[in-house]
Amino acid sequence: MSNFWKKLSRPILALAPMAGITDLPFRLICRQFGADLVYSEMIMVQALVRDNQKTLEMIKIKKSEQPVVIQLGGNDPEAFYQSARILRKIGPAGIDINMGCPARKVAGQGSGVALLRDLERSYQIIQATISGAGKIPVSIKTRTEIRSTDRQQTTTSLDLLEKIKDLPVAAIMIHGRSFEAPWIEEVDYEFIKKVKDKFSGIVLANGGIYSPEKAQEVLQSTGVDGLGIAHGVYGRPEIFQQIKDYLQTGQYHELSWPEKRKIILKHARLAFKLKGSYALIEFRKQLLWYIKGLKNAKTYRQDLVQLETLQEIQEALEAIK
Repeated sequence: MSNFWKKLSRPILALAPMAGITDLPFRLICRQFGADLVYSEMIMVQALVRDNQKTLEMIKIKKSEQPVVIQLGGNDPEAFYQSARILRKIGPAGIDINMGCPARKVAGQGSGVALLRDLERSYQIIQATISGAGKIPVSIKTRTEIRSTDRQQTTTSLDLLEKIKDLPVAAIMIHGRSFEAPWIEEVDYEFIKKVKDKFSGIVLANGGIYSPEKAQEVLQSTGVDGLGIAHGVYGRPEIFQQIKDYLQTGQYHELSWPEKRKIILKHARLAFKLKGSYALIEFRKQLLWYIKGLKNAKTYRQDLVQLETLQEIQEALEAIK
């Protein structure tokens, strides 16, 4: 398999990996609305090598969503190696290593962003994944920095890049916030620029991108090859096409409610078709994001979080004017 990263037009607009969000139905919707590539939810390597049924369901991909990158999480190099070999049979365009998740239950086990504290283990994990992946390109996603457990030392992703400079990592998505302040501090785009200057592969900026205007600003200030859109896509899969339109023409189309309603129903039907009836329970949070900003949105929320069937969802959306 060739390195798909080199074939993508710049700037690359990616759906960033998000637990509980970037499942197959949502990835398909985002691809239809202009995402150049999509990432899966984080797949824990220990569960994958144990043939956990839920995990095996999460790595299912469709040809129509390619290029898709499956992201792996964990802290055991051997499990990463075995997981990469399993994924070779599935056929994603790329494999990504999560070195940025700030969730306490992940970082507390030495995975996610906590891997920055152990650069030698990080090296071993990346090396093992590349070995297991064969010709599938391997990328990493990380954050700006993390302090040691005694808070006496700070390790940055620039330190990581120096450690792994001899490994053929294809791309890095860098979230411009630290572990200690994962959501509240301003995104450090100047740090992201330093990553771009240091790393010879593809660099995607991540964090704080909620509009086409902000997307343009980040691209211009950092010089990165593309963007990883995360929370900015909540209820707005069309943001990818809007960014492309704005970069080309300086304008973009805001969807009307009837246009938005069609997207929501398409998304709901895909979720039901691909994941079954329980997927509609999970879909409730998506409904709340989709209606955010509508007049009287608060009055609809209580009803939307109780919907269980496609028919109920359709009727509820048709009642919103």
